Amino acid sequence: MFTRIRDVRRARSMTLDDVARACRPPTTPQTVGRLETGTRTVSIAWLNRIADALGVDASDLVGGKDEQAELSVAAVIGANGATAPRTARIVVPPKAGADQLALLVSGGIGDYRAGDEIWCERLGPGDFGRALNRDVLVPRPTGRFLFGRLIDRDPKRLQLLPLGSGARQQIVANPPWIAMATRLVRSL
Repeated sequence: MFTRIRDVRRARSMTLDDVARACRPPTTPQTVGRLETGTRTVSIAWLNRIADALGVDASDLVGGKDEQAELSVAAVIGANGATAPRTARIVVPPKAGADQLALLVSGGIGDYRAGDEIWCERLGPGDFGRALNRDVLVPRPTGRFLFGRLIDRDPKRLQLLPLGSGARQQIVANPPWIAMATRLVRSL
């Protein structure tokens, strides 16, 4: 089977070691390399593990280049301005996962502008620590929500700093889940 693991890994600027560590359970860089080059057969289970580690759908890793939605990188922008990439690169557009949800920004607040989309990953109580110092959406009773920076947590409560200027810290006790901001989509 022809796979695009190497193309997608490079598009994500990840090394073989990065992908190996991101796999659940972790594997070795050599195994990822063998799967990329085809010296090891890619099973459906391996395809799903590698796709999860790269943050794409398994379908993004199979098929020909013309079959996939991707963008060619025209330039790399840095401190010295815009330059052509040293090697051909692509960007794979994100796809929504089952544990993702989105927020729409209707009015500017904090670093966010009206019209922004904030993509979030839904986390259970055991994973709340991953969201420290990140913007999160927290459900409140009666269908309300609180959105702010998670600044502290303990087993019984979360402390959030709302994004508005002069806002006071908020305490939320035992939320069933939170949604951690992972991607900002902004039209120019």
